[in-house]
Amino acid sequence: MAPTTRIQSPTAWLSASSIPVRPAIATVSPGAPKTPRIPLAHPFPHVPDGKFSPSAFAGEAVPFTVTAFREGHDRIGTHVRLFAPSGDESLHRLRPLGDGFDRWSTQVVPLEQGLWRFRFEAFADDYATWRHAADVKIAAGVDTDLMRESGALLFLRAAKEQSRPADERRLLERGAVTLRDPAASDDTALEVVRYDAIADSFALRPLTSLVSVGDEQQLLVERTRAGVGSWYEFFPRSEGAEMAADGTVTSGTFRTAAKRLPGVAAMGFDVLYLPPIHPIGERNRKGPNNSLDPQPGDPGSPWAIGSAAGGHDAIHPDLGDLADFRAFVAEAAAHGIEVGIDLALQASPDHPWVTEHPEWFTTLPDGSIAYAENPPKKYQDIYPVNFDNDPEGIRAEVLRVVRHWIAQGVQIFRVDNPHTKPLQFWEWLIATVNAESPDVVFLAEAFTRPAPMQGLGMAGFQQSYTYFTWRNTKEELTEFFTELAQDTADFFRPNLFVNTPDILTEYLQYGGRPAYKIRAALAATAAPTYGVYAGYELIENVARPGSEENIDNEKYEYKFRDWAGAEERGESLAPYLRRLNEIRRDHPALAQLRNISIHWSDDDAILVYSKHLDAALSPTGQSDTLIVIVNLDPHSARETEVHLDTRIWGVDSDAGETYEVEDLLTGAQWTWGQHNFVRLDAFAEPVHILHVKESR
Repeated sequence: MAPTTRIQSPTAWLSASSIPVRPAIATVSPGAPKTPRIPLAHPFPHVPDGKFSPSAFAGEAVPFTVTAFREGHDRIGTHVRLFAPSGDESLHRLRPLGDGFDRWSTQVVPLEQGLWRFRFEAFADDYATWRHAADVKIAAGVDTDLMRESGALLFLRAAKEQSRPADERRLLERGAVTLRDPAASDDTALEVVRYDAIADSFALRPLTSLVSVGDEQQLLVERTRAGVGSWYEFFPRSEGAEMAADGTVTSGTFRTAAKRLPGVAAMGFDVLYLPPIHPIGERNRKGPNNSLDPQPGDPGSPWAIGSAAGGHDAIHPDLGDLADFRAFVAEAAAHGIEVGIDLALQASPDHPWVTEHPEWFTTLPDGSIAYAENPPKKYQDIYPVNFDNDPEGIRAEVLRVVRHWIAQGVQIFRVDNPHTKPLQFWEWLIATVNAESPDVVFLAEAFTRPAPMQGLGMAGFQQSYTYFTWRNTKEELTEFFTELAQDTADFFRPNLFVNTPDILTEYLQYGGRPAYKIRAALAATAAPTYGVYAGYELIENVARPGSEENIDNEKYEYKFRDWAGAEERGESLAPYLRRLNEIRRDHPALAQLRNISIHWSDDDAILVYSKHLDAALSPTGQSDTLIVIVNLDPHSARETEVHLDTRIWGVDSDAGETYEVEDLLTGAQWTWGQHNFVRLDAFAEPVHILHVKESR
């Protein structure tokens, strides 16, 4: 038998004849009630733990949701009161979700950038309580006189409110007269009870009592580009690079790279992200395919930042100078493109930081400086910064660097591996920068565990890379899209890049052209921000053996591409990307993150979802609905039935209503209902993007 351990109490030494010692009982002193008269709980938007403010972007339809209830059967109502950064105040009525959990919700589109304040308010809805009781009792002949007189008193009370329009006050007075008229039958009184115009009047301007106010909350509304954009990435050194007969290469410059801007703009991209544009170190420089034996002329990895030519505040001499960079930014703006650059807080062994501030790095017992590792990968050309050795000095330097590039016209920073730096540092840096320059956007390149990824979003990052590249099946994408739209949308804003210089998934390696079309369509329609790395349109799908990286990776060498020739030969996906971006521009439903609804199909390879935006929330004043149906199998044709919840866009299929749809990719049109047959051939067109035009 296993031994038993007996834990004695602190008073066990007292003899049995002693008076028992009773432990003190903790008590709570009564004070002011923590619960308002009508309880309010679980307010949203909200960030877990409440340490940070939830965020949205200007033009985003934001759900405001709260739990509110009261004792008994009397009816309540709820409002959310919003205070814009300018001080303007607005009141918005919430509606019950009808889920049995006392949840109330409405959607509001904040347009003003800055820190908003909001609070939920609940109240006893005297009219709704009376209407419900009167409808039941008068119809049953119970307490009819009492119900009619109670209603008349409510109507007359409301009619005295000068804030109500005169026609509403007259309507309410007539209703009171009818309810009190002994010649009016109970059936006539019921008509007054059920009259929608009266109900609408009280919905807009309710009679309230027992008003209860929740705690004030905050919502950070950032500029629209923080949440909506079509990103394109290219290496400026490759654009305009020339190879001589002897194999030597002359690097492209900002001036030659500017010649690629019209092509990027023609595809509809509005953000151009540039990998690091700084001087590259010589020591431990990497050669082609991450080799350790570079040859003369090999350009090295741009992420190995720093040389005798300068560090993070300098331009690589091959690309030009600061004046050339500013001219490039201006030329991009003339094409409707905003330029973002890389913020990679690491250094090559030749970086000025290494000699000027050796304390910023980790020194090993043998006296050497530790280089970066992501086992089994090793980055011998990079020293990671140790943020704990001189935190104040490092903060001051990074802030100086960021301010420097802001002064050159940069408002977007794609941050390399932020999850390998202290979260506290990013919280400080982003708050400091955005307090000075609220339009600056930080994108987290953090392919890591959910907790640090989401933590970066909570701490201030406006956008983040995601697991999208590795979510390929119907089940995976359903779970992934639902999480992005519902669970984390208040603090985590995804940028669905389809590929990167480091990521060429097996799906793309072996799926051919259909896979590239499928992934681009998913990214462009599921989230308001997505991105493409150059070469995607040319179906560059050959990987370095045993890796998820392109062979002859552009990180380590120049890349020569025939953009125009590929498009002329019909080999390029540029026209397809152009059409996707046109659809994104024309349909405001795609500029929203939280409005995705997953539908059903009978085929495990057919994913179905819709994006709907009500007319009241749309910048066009018209509702917008798109249905996206994707064959996720890039190797076959699929036929199946799809089953849609058409109530989302206001079509009552149970009543036999149908609606017209147009495929925005092919132009085909159909009349659809709740259940519809589809056939998607991966080698022809694997995706439907259907615009709901009208119902019948």
